[in-house]
Amino acid sequence: MNLSKKVTLFSLTLAAIMIAVLIVVSLLSFRQFSIMSAQSQVRTAAEIVRISLTEEMVNGIISKRDGLLHRLGEVEGLKSVHVVRGENVVRQFGKGSNDESTADDVETNVLKSGQPHFTILNEMSDPVFRGTIPFVATRKGNPVCMQCHDVAEGAVLGAVTVTMSIGQIKKDAVLVSALMVLSVAFFMGLMLFFFQRLVKPMITTANDVQDAVSHAIRGDFRANIQQRTNDEIGQVAQDVNKLMQFLHDGLSTIREDVTQLLKHKPAEEHGNLLNSTIGMVQGLIDASHFKQAIEEDQTKSEIYQRLSAAVRDRFGLRHFSIYEVQPNNNQVVTIAVDGELGEECRWCNPQILLRSETCRARRTGHLIDAIESPGICFSFQPPEDGKEYRHVCFPIMQSGMVGGVLQLMFEADEIEHIKEIIPYMSVYLREAAPVIEAKRLMDTLRESNLRDAMTGLHNRRFLEEYSETLVASTQRRKSQMSILMLDLDYFKMVNDTYGHDAGDTVLKALAKVLEQSARTSDIVIRYGGEEFMIIMQDTADDNADKVAEKIRAAVESLKIQLTGTVLQKTISIGIAEFPKDSETFWQTVKYADLALYRAKESGRNRVVRFTPDLWTDEKSY
Repeated sequence: MNLSKKVTLFSLTLAAIMIAVLIVVSLLSFRQFSIMSAQSQVRTAAEIVRISLTEEMVNGIISKRDGLLHRLGEVEGLKSVHVVRGENVVRQFGKGSNDESTADDVETNVLKSGQPHFTILNEMSDPVFRGTIPFVATRKGNPVCMQCHDVAEGAVLGAVTVTMSIGQIKKDAVLVSALMVLSVAFFMGLMLFFFQRLVKPMITTANDVQDAVSHAIRGDFRANIQQRTNDEIGQVAQDVNKLMQFLHDGLSTIREDVTQLLKHKPAEEHGNLLNSTIGMVQGLIDASHFKQAIEEDQTKSEIYQRLSAAVRDRFGLRHFSIYEVQPNNNQVVTIAVDGELGEECRWCNPQILLRSETCRARRTGHLIDAIESPGICFSFQPPEDGKEYRHVCFPIMQSGMVGGVLQLMFEADEIEHIKEIIPYMSVYLREAAPVIEAKRLMDTLRESNLRDAMTGLHNRRFLEEYSETLVASTQRRKSQMSILMLDLDYFKMVNDTYGHDAGDTVLKALAKVLEQSARTSDIVIRYGGEEFMIIMQDTADDNADKVAEKIRAAVESLKIQLTGTVLQKTISIGIAEFPKDSETFWQTVKYADLALYRAKESGRNRVVRFTPDLWTDEKSY
């Protein structure tokens, strides 16, 4: 329903409601007025009867009372007057005439209660108002009724019933109500006519505005609303025209600016300037949020994981690969395949991992688009599953060189979607490239700070940074972690006798033995000086003891060639278990150190496992 119909319907409904209310209120008012007027007339007639009967009794002519009642009944409007005696009058003067002694239920109740009673009879057809008024003994007035009646003041002497027709009053009320309704309806019609004349320009302008907004939603801002009045409605038409022109010019400018940022001009969507501009701006906003997120990531792995999530969730692709070019040897390594980190090369010839120049995107640094040029890259090897795959490869440029490659794989029915996302994917990669490069440099620097420069092992700083991670991992898997503290026996004698260069040679040889003897999952740390630590994760039973004994024997048999001599050294080892020996990591390290101290104290070149009595001995010092 349009606005014009709504306004008309509302006005008619409001007029109908007002007329209905007016009819109800007027009829109720006239009815109440009629009742009040009838009550007043009945009371007046009853008072006349009371005074007349009292005077006739005082004057001794009470026998002529029937004539009085007959004459009152002939008064216009009055239908009948009926008097009944109360018990006090009957007891003193007798029953009187048959009419006076006959009382209906209403009169009987009035005689008992002394309260008047009013009612309307036949209200729907020929309404008659009936009132029954009690005669109450009183010493007031003139004549005084108690001159003749031997009763107490306030006693009910009798009652008079008066009936009168109120049909004419009802007709008058209906006539007046009808005149009022017709008058109100006439003025309501005039008001509706002028209201429609006044509202019509507003409604027409509103419809034009609605039409202009509908076109604007579809991307067409070339609206021209006619100005029909010189008031506020006309001003609205002018302002809407100005707004549409402003939006058209503004969106066109934004579109051109975004096109330059994307370095791509999207196709027109049936002239829908708004949708295409919104899509372009939203793509840049998403890229900005992506950059902000990866800048707060700690490692390259987190960035690649977030990039994989963006390719899968933001761009809706299932098949893609991320490769990274190693800066030291220019080899290509696989980072993620189809969203899974660490997967093997799946969509290309694995030869690209050994000879990076066989990757066309890596070699040229250009976008490789197999949509426009099918078969452009010979290294693309999709699975032979009966489907026709295409690919697009984006070089990830870092400091003017290719630092990585993002490869998208898709089927023929996805080509249009890929064409749409290529410019936005390029923006994502432009934003990610410097951040990845910065993280790579930070990782290199950080790794160098967490390793011992001489032995290449992790240093104590590494342990301090990653101890909480190790503990959390152990607790999550509900496993055990063994701490081995190792110290070369009499190492100070090597430095004192052969010099520090010889000592460094011994430490390097020892580090190599420790790495060869430990498991791949174990972490070997140079704890300080000639003291080393091995963290063995997921150990059970006596695995740590076996590894420790293996290391002790390997060091004992190790021959270290120095200038002019060959050295053989031994090593002492202490073992403690987390969380078996202690629920805190560093306390477990302390227990392993106590076990190492006991190994030294008891003769060196041996392995000692921590027992609670070692801590008791320590506390006693």
